[in-house]
Amino acid sequence: MKKKGLKGVFSNFIKKTLSEEKLESALSELNLLLISNDVAIEKSIDVINEIRSKNAKGSPYVILFLGVNGTGKTTTIAKFAHFLKKNDIISVAAAADTFRAAAIEQLAYHMEKVGIRMIKHEYKSDPASVAFDTIQHAKAKNVQVVLIDTAGRQVTNKNLLIEMQKIVRVAEPDLIVFVGDSLAGNDALNQAKEFNKHVGIDANILTKLDADAKGGAALSISYETKKPIIFVGIGQGYDDLIPFNKDFFISSILEI
Repeated sequence: MKKKGLKGVFSNFIKKTLSEEKLESALSELNLLLISNDVAIEKSIDVINEIRSKNAKGSPYVILFLGVNGTGKTTTIAKFAHFLKKNDIISVAAAADTFRAAAIEQLAYHMEKVGIRMIKHEYKSDPASVAFDTIQHAKAKNVQVVLIDTAGRQVTNKNLLIEMQKIVRVAEPDLIVFVGDSLAGNDALNQAKEFNKHVGIDANILTKLDADAKGGAALSISYETKKPIIFVGIGQGYDDLIPFNKDFFISSILEI
């Protein structure tokens, strides 16, 4: 996706103070952007209608992030929050990875660095309740976006998948994003496959693309999930998250 298009869309359709005229203009822009990036017309219409409904209800836009340990999921959430903040969109993070105390501390560290509030419960508490309370906080404070971090255990862990399904039922996320390590090869592909099968994936973010010369993981994961790659991580800095450019990766894979 083109950076300018994404910036315009994020700046407009998530804001809850849009007038009806401005909202319809932003939704029209989003519709064209989705179609230009190979999203089916029927799906594009569904997305537009859902956003229109949420704007009327004043509900936050909820994004759930999935991924195993070591993929850079928590750092990616911080980068995503930073991206939104640069575009004047307020977000709040939910520390729903309560399986590891270190995960809560890590998210808190990054959120403090980018200046975003985080809602947390005690270690080993119910992750779904953390997500629920964060959404309620967002509604009360007119926060526009909720970013939910989740446990990063292996997808072979049945309890993890059950936990994820519960979070999805409770939080009803608008977008479920799989965060995959582009250097993990078949492991990343299998992770995406299992998460998509048991939880569902709406979009993908690939990390560590700066170390992946060919970018083959992008092709594999996109093909497996049948969902778009929306961003890629290209470094450790909070600005090192950029919109995915399909033309660049096609030329890279084919060595054009």
